[in-house]
Amino acid sequence: MRTLMTNIILKMLDRQPLIILDGALATELERRGVDLTDPLWSAKCLIEQPDLIRAVHLDYYNAGADIATTATYQATFHSFAKRGIHTRAATQLMRDSVNLAAQARDQFWDAENVRTKNSSRRQKPLVAASVGPYGAMLADGSEYRGHYKIDDQQLMDFHGERLRVLMESGADLIACETIPCLREALVIARLLESYPHACAWIAFSCRDAHHNCEGQPITECASALNRFTQIASVGVNCTRPEFLASLLQSMRSRTHKPLLAYPNSGELYDATAKQWHGAAHAASLTTLAPHWYAAGARLIGGCCRTTPADIRALKTWATSVVAQV
Repeated sequence: MRTLMTNIILKMLDRQPLIILDGALATELERRGVDLTDPLWSAKCLIEQPDLIRAVHLDYYNAGADIATTATYQATFHSFAKRGIHTRAATQLMRDSVNLAAQARDQFWDAENVRTKNSSRRQKPLVAASVGPYGAMLADGSEYRGHYKIDDQQLMDFHGERLRVLMESGADLIACETIPCLREALVIARLLESYPHACAWIAFSCRDAHHNCEGQPITECASALNRFTQIASVGVNCTRPEFLASLLQSMRSRTHKPLLAYPNSGELYDATAKQWHGAAHAASLTTLAPHWYAAGARLIGGCCRTTPADIRALKTWATSVVAQV
């Protein structure tokens, strides 16, 4: 059984001032022609098109991502059971997701070392196992609302076994994403205490420049998670880009942990129609990222509707940051 490295994020940040995350997985798969109007969302491809998942991961590594997240955001025992896929097979699919990302990472790294004759200036990229919120399993947009109608014990039961599987999967760290409420974040944090060597991040979905989607002040979220040593980073994801600078500034005042920022494109998601509407934010990620970096973000990437091209541009910008340090 492999154990996760203690605070691998800080180890990477000791050698570089900024970590570039990947961009969207599900909407990138859709852009490549996959129909994801399915409760399993991107996890559907673990069953039907795993090679395409590997290809997207590889494209993000080639674009400059230091960390790629797996196709397990919506991969839960509950969701798989609804499709007639029960515990043993579901467990294997979750492990397969980590293996796909690791295979892409290793393929990239081998090619990088050939290209640079084993003198690459990059650190070997990482694989983060994605853990979506309870609301993602409901597939009704609840990850952008919160206010779950279950208690803490039910939340612990929901997250506990999947966390165990992913902790033992060979991933380098755990990415807890699009968490709409502090209560769920604290449940996950308490579960992670059972794994002393765990390295994880928690990223909230936020409804405005000051509150998570359920309405708690983001300052309270940062402060409440600060004591959990297994949580290496806290931040915001799948949130409108214009909200991030203020959210990060507020979090910075309440935590010593490095912050992370990976917003969506700024478009709005219709959970009923399973479609994105409206226009993307007028400013590019590379225009906004310097403001997030100044506010304390040290892990920066993209979420829904962002692409490998966006990550390539972020990597180019990050090179200029490195040159100035």
